[in-house]
Amino acid sequence: MNPKHSSRPPPVTPDALRIEQALGQSAPLARLRELMADSNARFAAIRPSLPGPMAAHVKPGPVDEAGWSLLAANASVAAKLRQLQPRLEELLRERGWQVSAIRVKVQSG
Repeated sequence: MNPKHSSRPPPVTPDALRIEQALGQSAPLARLRELMADSNARFAAIRPSLPGPMAAHVKPGPVDEAGWSLLAANASVAAKLRQLQPRLEELLRERGWQVSAIRVKVQSG
């Protein structure tokens, strides 16, 4: 019998939750959702200040106690972000965020 053509139905997970339900019921996952929303909101605030097509090569990264990360597609984009870093930090402060640092990282893979 070929395992790819098994007549058994796929296993059913009892009491499976939708991701939204799981995020709402777990304190660590709810905190992760808050951090992701914060990162996305920060990125939305600075995105208009990124030069033209460069914004397509930058993604919001993690927020933690030490600051916020921006993920650059390559070293050239990272270098430009580092030049813009003081202005981007100022923009976030103007919009009410406590900004200790923006870290710029080249996204691997």
